[in-house]
Amino acid sequence: MSTTTSPATYLDRLDRARARMHEADIDVLLVSVGRDLPYLTGYEAMPLERLTMLVVPKDGEATLVVARMEAPRVVELPEVFKLLPWNETEDPVAIVAGLVGRPSVASIGDTMWARFLVDLLPHWPTSSTRYVRSTEVMNALRMRKDAAEIAALAAAGAAVDRIAADLQGGRIALAGRTEAAVSDDLGARIVAEGHQRVNFAIVAAGANAASPHHHAGDRVISEGDIVLCDFGGTMDGYCSDITRCVFLGEPPAEVADAYEVLRQAQAAAVLAGTVGTPCEEVDRVARRIISAAGYGEYFMHRTGHGIGMEEHEDPYMVEGNGLPLEPGHAFSVEPGIYLPGRWGMRLEDIVVATDSGPRAVNDADHSLVSV
Repeated sequence: MSTTTSPATYLDRLDRARARMHEADIDVLLVSVGRDLPYLTGYEAMPLERLTMLVVPKDGEATLVVARMEAPRVVELPEVFKLLPWNETEDPVAIVAGLVGRPSVASIGDTMWARFLVDLLPHWPTSSTRYVRSTEVMNALRMRKDAAEIAALAAAGAAVDRIAADLQGGRIALAGRTEAAVSDDLGARIVAEGHQRVNFAIVAAGANAASPHHHAGDRVISEGDIVLCDFGGTMDGYCSDITRCVFLGEPPAEVADAYEVLRQAQAAAVLAGTVGTPCEEVDRVARRIISAAGYGEYFMHRTGHGIGMEEHEDPYMVEGNGLPLEPGHAFSVEPGIYLPGRWGMRLEDIVVATDSGPRAVNDADHSLVSV
């Protein structure tokens, strides 16, 4: 549990979840492993074959069902949930089913293991219980970050900004090192900057940068390479994510010109992230600029993803998502241009929609710095 999160915050989140359950006529919410569990209780379950389940009736006390051997890891909050440990010889799914009887509608956590749902079906057969995804309850809650969550995202963003500044300032050696070595270096710096976990550290040089999720390998970085670095981790429960590109030497005109198109597209999309703007419009703003410059076919992914307790969560900045941005929505803005076999580039900030306009939590230099 985050040391800055109070029981009152968890109670408020559960109250809002129950309110949504009443609106949607959902009788019970079942949350297992994944980020919904710490969001509602502060407890992060290990992804074990032993069942962990938060049972939230729409009217009634929440119960956290855990294996007895895992119970010492739980910070108990009696005012938030009742802790119910189960023994090795007991059937934990039967315990869960017995807590609420047979619901008409059950909302199931998106990341619940299939084995637990399959075992639950004989207790609550589909002839009497309709199953829906937990997104119907949890998405709206988790998308709209409160002030403490935004502060956590900003702190994580500032931490990776400092690493990006070291990259751009030549304080992270590149030439003569493998992508994998630089990736390890970035990961160590992410932890040194206060993150508890490294989520990813993409380092892609030259033609490898044309693969958006390239896995850093044994390619040696050398003069004349563009180097794409996309990295982030989890700090005090919330994620960072930033992408910056540097060039070893003087970039050729084609690369410099394309990067200027990318920089303009990314800046315009950040400014488009205003309250009330549909998510797909943020994507369209970036895509129009890149397409007008002749690179449309080389921008093959969405412009952004939501971020919070997970590095990728709702809302997504993508064509077809007409959801209007609300205050507290946090998301990446990361257009890219990728020429197969030649080079690739991406530029990414995390942005929060606020009533006073979009707030970027990253401010590292947005230019293509030569190192």
